[in-house]
Amino acid sequence: MRPAAYARSLLFVPGDRPDRFDKAAASGTDLVVLDLEDAVTPSNKSAALANALAWLHRTGADAAVRINGHDTTWHSAEIDALASTTATVMLPKAENPAAIAQMDDRLGGDRIIALIETAVGIRDVHAVCSAPGVTRAALGTVDLAAELGVSPSSHAAFAYARSALVVAAAAAGLPPPIDGVTTMLKDPLSLQQDLANASELGFGAKLCVHPEQVSAVNKHFTPSTRDLEWALRVASAARGADAVAVVDGAMIDAPVVRRAASIVHRSQMFDGTLD
Repeated sequence: MRPAAYARSLLFVPGDRPDRFDKAAASGTDLVVLDLEDAVTPSNKSAALANALAWLHRTGADAAVRINGHDTTWHSAEIDALASTTATVMLPKAENPAAIAQMDDRLGGDRIIALIETAVGIRDVHAVCSAPGVTRAALGTVDLAAELGVSPSSHAAFAYARSALVVAAAAAGLPPPIDGVTTMLKDPLSLQQDLANASELGFGAKLCVHPEQVSAVNKHFTPSTRDLEWALRVASAARGADAVAVVDGAMIDAPVVRRAASIVHRSQMFDGTLD
């Protein structure tokens, strides 16, 4: 299973700053995202791609690369270059299922993160999440906020978009989606508020723009001891019941048992007992 499918934290690093690649990988993030798009000026696009390829081939890291959009002059060359790697490819402004299918034909391997950050992408979110090759979906709040004329930090303004993405990802059989960035770099309270809002709505990961955000993000999206203990009690009760049991005074049936099993699985995955 690719790290992109279960990563809690995804840390962006500019593609034209190769001196930061190893530092990003050592930050504790589940997945480094080498950024060829917003973090890189047009004059540095070619160098950023070359840096990303050199690092991927040298380290063998199962990282991600955010490429430029399908309507840019750099897109096609980046797809061709990354086809020779095992990197996950993050497509910005994902909104066209046909374009995603074409990417998948050239890349193969179900290794596309669809970064949905336009009004059209939200409108067509079910088709985007169901497109061939999409292994996970992410929300790009900064670009979408600019288009909608709202603040990227507003939870109310993004309630619909976040909920729509969670439902579409689940309907497409994808893992819980990845929430957008918290742009306040030195504000732990803002980060915690964003994490609480995202997880309450059903997100399972977050894009990070600074290494100091990684630890808090990983901790938040790892099942807590309390949640794990509850899940184990549910699993134990379910083994001795025909269909319905009671745990902590609440009824449990098949859907609850499936949720508990998911919590146990994720806990094992992140503590290293499950490869």
